Amino acid sequence: MEHPEPDARTLERALGEYVRAVAAAVGVPDESTTVEISDTATAYLGLPRRWPGRPDHDVMLVWNEQRGWSLAVETDPAAPPIVLAHQGDDVVLAPEAVARFVADTAAGRPAGPVPAGPVIDVTRRSLAERLKPYLRDAPG
Repeated sequence: MEHPEPDARTLERALGEYVRAVAAAVGVPDESTTVEISDTATAYLGLPRRWPGRPDHDVMLVWNEQRGWSLAVETDPAAPPIVLAHQGDDVVLAPEAVARFVADTAAGRPAGPVPAGPVIDVTRRSLAERLKPYLRDAPG
C-alpha cells in the first residue's frame, strides 16, 4: 500500500532546494535561509535590506505551505513580524517570480493583499510533487 504522505526528510530536502533556488534569485546566500517541517512546512530568508518605515529592523521573506510567500519586517523577538505583502496565489511560485515580488514590494508596488487571503488547500503529497523539480539527487 502506498503511503499517503511523503517522507518528512525528503520533503524537507526538496523544500530546502526550492528555497535555495529562491534565495539565489533574490540574491541571498544559503546561510541566510532556514527550512522547517513540523506541523506546517515553513521557510525563512533574511534579506540584506531595511524597510524605510522601520530602518532599525530587518526585512525577511517567509513562506509556509498554506499561504505561500510573504514579505515582512522583523520586530522584537516576542512580537509577530509586520507583514508588508503576500504573494499567495501559488505556494510553489517560480524563483524568478518571487524575486519580482520582492523587487516590486520594495519599490512600493505590493503584489498581494495584506492581510493574507484564504488558506491554500495543499497536501504534503501535492507539495512534494510540486517541489520535485528542485530536488537534486542525493549523493551516493
